[in-house]
Amino acid sequence: MAPGLVEQSAAQTGHSTIDKDLLPEDADLLYEEELLRNPYSLRMWWRYLEARKDAAQKRRFLLYERAISALPGSYKLWHAYLKERRAAIRGLPLNHSAVEGLNNTYERALVSMHKMPRVWVEYLELLMSQQKLTHTRHVFDRCLCSLPITQHDRIWTLYLRFVMQPDMPVETALRVYRRYLKLEPSHTEEYIAYLKSKGSWGEAAKKLAAVVDDDTFRSLEGKSKHQLWLELCDIITRHPDLVRGMKVDAILRSGIRKFTDEVGRLWTSLADYYIRRGLIEKARDVYEEGLTTVTTVRDFSLIFDTLTQFEESLIGHKMAQMGDESEDETPDNEEDDGRNFLLSDDGKDIDLRIARLEHLMERRPELLSSVMLRQNPHAVHEWHKRVKLFEGNPTRQILTYTEAVKTVDADKAVGKPHTLWVAFAKFYERHGDIANARVIFDKATQVELKYMDDLATVWCEWAEMELRHKNFKRALSLMRQATQPPATLGTRQAMGAAERESPVQGRLYRSLKLWTFYCDLEESLGTPESTRAAYDRIMELRIATPQIILNYAAFLQEHKFWEESFKVYERGLSLFKWPHVRDLWQTYLSHFVQRYKGTKLERARDLFRQAIDSAPPKDSKQLFLQYAALEETYGLARSAMEVYDRAVRTVVDKERLEVYNLYLARATQFFGVGKVREIYETAIEAEAPYGVPDEDCKKMCLRYAKLERGLGEVDRARAIYVHASAMADPRRDTAFWADWNAFEVAHGNEDTFREMLRIRRSVAASFSQTHFNTTIIDAATAPVTTGQCLLLKLSNIIRYYQKTSHR
Repeated sequence: MAPGLVEQSAAQTGHSTIDKDLLPEDADLLYEEELLRNPYSLRMWWRYLEARKDAAQKRRFLLYERAISALPGSYKLWHAYLKERRAAIRGLPLNHSAVEGLNNTYERALVSMHKMPRVWVEYLELLMSQQKLTHTRHVFDRCLCSLPITQHDRIWTLYLRFVMQPDMPVETALRVYRRYLKLEPSHTEEYIAYLKSKGSWGEAAKKLAAVVDDDTFRSLEGKSKHQLWLELCDIITRHPDLVRGMKVDAILRSGIRKFTDEVGRLWTSLADYYIRRGLIEKARDVYEEGLTTVTTVRDFSLIFDTLTQFEESLIGHKMAQMGDESEDETPDNEEDDGRNFLLSDDGKDIDLRIARLEHLMERRPELLSSVMLRQNPHAVHEWHKRVKLFEGNPTRQILTYTEAVKTVDADKAVGKPHTLWVAFAKFYERHGDIANARVIFDKATQVELKYMDDLATVWCEWAEMELRHKNFKRALSLMRQATQPPATLGTRQAMGAAERESPVQGRLYRSLKLWTFYCDLEESLGTPESTRAAYDRIMELRIATPQIILNYAAFLQEHKFWEESFKVYERGLSLFKWPHVRDLWQTYLSHFVQRYKGTKLERARDLFRQAIDSAPPKDSKQLFLQYAALEETYGLARSAMEVYDRAVRTVVDKERLEVYNLYLARATQFFGVGKVREIYETAIEAEAPYGVPDEDCKKMCLRYAKLERGLGEVDRARAIYVHASAMADPRRDTAFWADWNAFEVAHGNEDTFREMLRIRRSVAASFSQTHFNTTIIDAATAPVTTGQCLLLKLSNIIRYYQKTSHR
C-alpha cells in the first residue's frame, strides 16, 4: 500500500524522483488510507494538515497542493495555504524565486477564487509591495471586472492608495481617478485636490467648474457653492495660461450674477485674469464695469483700492524702466513735425498714466454716489448729495436733477421727493432763468406726490419765487389757481370717498398750508373783500384752526369791522371745544371789553357766564379774573365779590389760594374788615371739593391771626392759632410754633403759655400716631383734611377763650 501512495504523490507533484523527506511516515498511513477512500473530504484534509503542523515546509506545501488539487473550490484551504506561503517569504528580497512562486500561487487561486475579494486584496497588497506598477494595474483591472459592483468600494480604496504613490505616472493616476468618479461622482473634491498637488490646474479648473454648475452636487468636505466659486476664481486667475480652453469671462460673470455677497472679489479676480494674460486695457475695462455695477460700498471700496494699486504699480514699473534705459542714445537732430508720431513714439507716457490715476481719484465721490443710488434709487437725500458733487458744473447738475425727478417714485421714496423739484427750480432761479424755473414748478404740480402737504409746498415755493421777483399779481393768481376745488363736487360723503381715491391734486383745495399762505397774500396784496372771501371759504371747508380764527378777527378789527370780528369769534367757538377755544375766549372777551367798555355790560356778562359755564376748572381762573376786573371797572363791587366767590369754588386746588388772595385784597378795598373775616372763615371752614389744601389753609390762618392781632383781637387770634395747630407738625412746622410762641410772649400769660405747650405736646403725639398707624389709610380713603375737620368749631373755641380772659 505504501508504494502505491508514494507513486500517487509523486505523480501529483510531478517529480521524477521522490525525496525521502516527502514520503509518508507510518503515522500518516491512517490519513492516507482514509483519503484514498474519500479524497474529497475537506475535514480529513484539514485534520491531516493540523496533525502535521510541525512537518517541514516542503512537506506541508505538498499536502496543501494535494488538498487544493482535490478541492480547488475550498476557500478555507486556499486561505490557509496562501497565508503560510506569505509567511514563508517574509524577509526575502523581492527578486527571490519564492516571491514569484507566491505570485503564481495567487494566480492559480484566482482561477477558482475570483469572486473572493479577500484573495484579491491580499494579492494586490503583495504586488504593491513589489512595486510592479503595470502588472499591479492590470490585476486591479481584472479584479474590478471579476467582482460585483457592490464590492468595488473595497478595491477602489486600495486602488486610489496605489495611484497616489510618488512614482506613479500622473497620466495613469488621472485615468484611474476618472474611472473612479464614474462610480463615485461625490468624491470629485479628492480628485481636484490631487490635480492641484500635481499642478494640473487646467483639469482642476474644468472639474471645479463642472461641480459648480451641478446643482445636485453636495460637498463631502462641507464647502458651500460660494466657497467652490472662490476656489475656482483663484485657479483661473492665477494660472490663465493653463485654462485657455475655458470661458473664463463667462464663468466669472455668472458667479457675479449668482453670488451677490462677493461681487467685488469676483470682479477683481476677472481683472486679475486679464492682467496675467497681459491684456491691460481689458483689465481696466473690467475694473470700470465693476465700479459702475456694484451695489455695496464694501465691494466698491475693494475694486477701487485694487484698481488704484494696479495703476500705481504700472506707474512705478514704468518709472523703473525709464531709469534703467541707457542714456547713450544718439540724439536726433531732425525736426519733428508730429506727423510720424506712431513711428517715432518712444513709449514715455508717464504723464498720461499719472493723469489717469489723478482722474480716477477725482471720480471717487461720483462713483461712490452712484453706488448708493444703485442701492436705493429712490433715496432723495442721496440725489441732493450727488448734485452738490457737481458744484460749478451746471450741465451735470441739470442732468442729475433731470435723472432724479424721473427716477424717484413718490410711493417708494425715502425722504420728500418734492424737494428735488423745488431745488431744481431754485437752481434755474439762481442762474437767472425764471422761465425754466416756472416750467419746472408747473411740471412739479402735475406729479402724483404721496402727500397733499408736499404738493402744497411746491405751490407755495412757486409763489414765493414770484414774490422774490416782484411778480405779485402772478403769485396771487397762482394761489387762487391752487385753491380752486375740482370741477365736479357731489355730496359730502361721495366727495370724501372720491378724494380718498383720487390723487393729491384733487384734495389740494383742502390744504390748510396753502390756504394760510393764500390768506397772507390776500391781506398784503388783495382787497378786504377778497380776503374775507378767502377766510370764509376756509371756514366753509371746515379746515380752520383757532389761529386762523384769530387772524381773521384781527384782520377785521384792523379794518374796523368790530361786529363782524365778533361774529367770527362766535363761529370759531362753535367749531372747537376746550381746550382749543381757550385763546379764542380770552381774546374775544378782552377785545369785546376793550371795544365797548361798560356800554354793553349785560352782553359782556352773558359772554363771561357762557365762557365760565363751558370752561373746565383748570382753565377757568383767567376767565374769572377777567370777569371780576370787568365788574370792578364798569360794574358793581358786590358783583365782583360774587364772581370771586364763585371762582374760589370752581378753580382747581392749587390755584385756589391765589384767587383767595385777590378776593381778600378786593374785599379789604371795597368792604372792610367784616367782609374779610367772613372770607377767611369761609376759606378755613370750607369742605371738599371747595376747601383749600392743608398747607394753604395754614398760611391763611397765620394771615388771619396776624390781621386779628393787628386789630387788637388777641382772643380771636389765639383761637385761630389753636385751630391751625392741628395742621402743624411741631417737628416740621417750626416757623408756625415759633410765631405762636412769640404771640404768647407778647400778649399771653402763664396759663395761655402752658395751654400752648400742652397743645403742642398733644399735636406732636397725634402726628406721631398718625404717622405710624393711619397716614396711608387716611390718604387713601379720607377726602376731608385734618385741619378742615378741626376748624369746624372755630366760633365755640373763640367764645371759650373770651370767658377765660374775663375770669
